[in-house]
Amino acid sequence: MISCGHFDNSLMDKIATDLRLFFGFPLDIRECSLDISSFYDPGRRQYDANHILKKVAEVSDPLALKTMGLLRVDLYIPILTYIFGQSELNGKTSIASIHRLRNELYGLDPDNRLLEERFRKVIVHEMGHAFGLIHCLNPTCIMRSSTYVEDLDQKELRFCNKCRSELDKSLENY
Repeated sequence: MISCGHFDNSLMDKIATDLRLFFGFPLDIRECSLDISSFYDPGRRQYDANHILKKVAEVSDPLALKTMGLLRVDLYIPILTYIFGQSELNGKTSIASIHRLRNELYGLDPDNRLLEERFRKVIVHEMGHAFGLIHCLNPTCIMRSSTYVEDLDQKELRFCNKCRSELDKSLENY
């Protein structure tokens, strides 16, 4: 996991625990000083997630099974107004940003517990894609598509039985 912005140690510990629990692999966390300024679109006031995903792939440890880049910037892809994260399906690299998960963006009072919970869900969801899972129709499954933070709030931090079974099959290949 590559932290491309400062994150509280307790949050990093929770994320590391989640990833070990759900995917069963040891985790290496390292800070990185990734320069993403060239991926900023001033017209949108956002960062191009596709370019950042490629950059994270370039700087990742070649021996790492998977790499997750953690960010604090507003992400977009050309076909969507914003995204919470991005992943290579069955690939090695994923990214997730905490930026759009903050209550303050929606006129609500800050809630750090909810912010952390949302971020953890995005990270597990994106890592699920990296292990080959696609979006699920089960409303509480972590692999359900999340266009809005309300979608994240309705999901649980767990895979439904179908997705868990598919993930277990995928993990057998590692």
